[in-house]
Amino acid sequence: MPEISAGAQVFDLAFHPTHSTVYTGLLTGHVRAFAYNDQGHSKRTFSVRPSKRSCRAICLDHDGSHLYAVGKSKALNIIDTITEAVEIRAGAHDSAINRIKYIMPSLLCTGDDDGIIKLWDPRQKECIRKYSHHFDYITDFLWLEDKKHLVATSGDGTLSVMDVRSKKTEPFAQSEDQEDELLSIVSIKRASKVVVGTQIGVLSIFNRSAGWGDCVDRIPGHPHSVDALCTLPPELSGVDTTSTILTGSSDGYVRAIEILPTKLLGVVADHGDWPVERIAIGCGTDQLTFDAPEVDKNGTNVDKKNDHDNVEDMGKPWTRWWVGSVGHEETLRLTDLEAFFHEASKDERKDVQEIMDTDEEHREVEDAKGDDDASEQSNDDGPTVEEQDQSDRDEESDAEEAPNGKKRKRKPEKNSLAVNKKGKNAVDVFEVTFFDDL
Repeated sequence: MPEISAGAQVFDLAFHPTHSTVYTGLLTGHVRAFAYNDQGHSKRTFSVRPSKRSCRAICLDHDGSHLYAVGKSKALNIIDTITEAVEIRAGAHDSAINRIKYIMPSLLCTGDDDGIIKLWDPRQKECIRKYSHHFDYITDFLWLEDKKHLVATSGDGTLSVMDVRSKKTEPFAQSEDQEDELLSIVSIKRASKVVVGTQIGVLSIFNRSAGWGDCVDRIPGHPHSVDALCTLPPELSGVDTTSTILTGSSDGYVRAIEILPTKLLGVVADHGDWPVERIAIGCGTDQLTFDAPEVDKNGTNVDKKNDHDNVEDMGKPWTRWWVGSVGHEETLRLTDLEAFFHEASKDERKDVQEIMDTDEEHREVEDAKGDDDASEQSNDDGPTVEEQDQSDRDEESDAEEAPNGKKRKRKPEKNSLAVNKKGKNAVDVFEVTFFDDL
């Protein structure tokens, strides 16, 4: 598992939409970019420090030309990823900003520790709308493109839905108190359902068609809080991306889980004792300038050679989707996502084959046992045809040799219907012809 040393604790990360570059927001206030290749090797490309206070959240626009960073400084920082120029908008919030999300061109949202949500147009200095219906910190955002709805989760135990097309400062809908902190949110099943991670480790399922008032299902299983959720890219092959998500928990594991039906597919990454607080997936197609590749004594590119071996093993072109995960540590961990699902698929096929082999062995044992039982049953049923013929011949011989003795007379059997005593007016009936003369 490749690791990138960021030099300080990493709070958030974001992958460039086209380049093989990942950006990190650090505890020291730095925003650093690292270029990576197909083998997970990396190098730092730039580092800027908009503030001396921690950078809690970052996001990129649709083409990756601008990066937006927020944190404890309460400012909205706009960074040009090409020129590294920084534009600082101080006092964007009255308290520390905890989350930021790029929604669409010329629109992004921020949420702070007091539960205030603001919508921004980067071309304007002031926010275009402000929501204050939450009273605790904002934990995560979800954008629903079909309805132009922005969904926010909060530490106050509720989620809210805002229609960005409306000028009202009240939410379109807000859930009931879930009696637990809501920490993360993603959509599944083509955005028909929403999954929310909670402090106690339960995944709450909301059905959009049933309304936002309360969850329709709860999926336990995580031993600790689910701090981060991430969906899979639809281009990923060999897995149902509409119902499979990645979860980051405070127990240090990044898990792959299939929802409805619920199934644990495996552990993608292990951070040990450090909690996982952010997950992101990237697959850059354009490689940036990199150092010379490693070669062996024959002058062959070692990375390309190993990559070719993987292609032959897979039997199809090799595409690397990297899962980036961070926690309370100074390293960014990269995991090959497609390789993980390939190994998981091989293990599943192996388990299925073992089950089939075991069943086949059981059937063979049962068949052999059935043959033995049939043989024993045939012996118990009686003599064979040859034995029966021999027995018949013996009986005939015994009958010929037996002497002609006198037969014993049998006593006549008493008729239970016979009349023993004759009454005064009784008539003796000895022959049936008596009735014929009447």
